Amino acid sequence: MDPSTRGPVLSIFPFLQQGATALRDAFFEAAQPRRLPAHQFLAMEGDPCHALPLVVRGQARVYTMGDEGREITLYRIVAGESCILTASCILGGQQFPAFARADDETELLLVPSETVHAWMRDHPAWRQFVFELMARRLASVIATVDEVAFQRLDARLAVYLLDQLQRTEGRTLSTTHEGIASELGSARAVISRKLKSFEHRGLVALGRGQITVRDAAALRRLQHTA
Repeated sequence: MDPSTRGPVLSIFPFLQQGATALRDAFFEAAQPRRLPAHQFLAMEGDPCHALPLVVRGQARVYTMGDEGREITLYRIVAGESCILTASCILGGQQFPAFARADDETELLLVPSETVHAWMRDHPAWRQFVFELMARRLASVIATVDEVAFQRLDARLAVYLLDQLQRTEGRTLSTTHEGIASELGSARAVISRKLKSFEHRGLVALGRGQITVRDAAALRRLQHTA
């Protein structure tokens, strides 16, 4: 790895600062940089897991797909994180059970699977990083399953819109009905009907590839409905 990149990597992954010097030296020797263009797949369902990806910049979406092509987002991997499904597959000797694709241009560091195993045995800081990441992500995946199984779609849609609103300036979101359906594990036609209902109620205004939030307070009330 280029020595000039080591400082930023250390700041992104605190476990490298907390761990022994031997771990830092081993990490910078073993980790292989890789850059993915936007929308390129990092892993496909059924792929063998040869390396654990750690995100340095950008983000990747991990999702599953039903028999009819309907998608649901399990989680996203952002800078400072890794993919728990890949980690579990490496540790358990299994194939990747979902899909992982870069949302935008994404920079990764790939740690070979055999190295993952060795560091789990030899470096407590690495072991703690992997286990803590798996615990946090498992909790979020369980929350996603709970939402899909038990929460009304209009409430989930309100939560999604409010979450996206926090990530952008202004009140207009650049997104599509199909993209929202993939995020929420629904069908495009169903999402379109829900958004049209929101528009009639004055909650949003719909445009081509855009949704403008007109009444955030009403969406916040809606997100708490059962």
